Amino acid sequence: MESLNDTSWVRSRADLVSYIKQLAQEAQAPSSSWENQSLDRYLEALSAWTDDMDGYFINRGEPVPDRPDWSLIAGMLRAACFYE
Repeated sequence: MESLNDTSWVRSRADLVSYIKQLAQEAQAPSSSWENQSLDRYLEALSAWTDDMDGYFINRGEPVPDRPDWSLIAGMLRAACFYE
């Protein structure tokens, strides 16, 4: 299993499918430390992080992506696990 915190390995649709399956497994684990464990909270966090993501990249000194790629989508899904 690849690290869920490092999305750089997600480069194709197949990689993203694998990533999402791994997220689902993590979410079901009794020891899951997700902040947003219900679907409504997760989707709300996904929306909020996506809206605020320019600030995430600017704070890291990275260019704001103008087009999403598979890795960015995986990163968005991961961020929604914990974003408040």
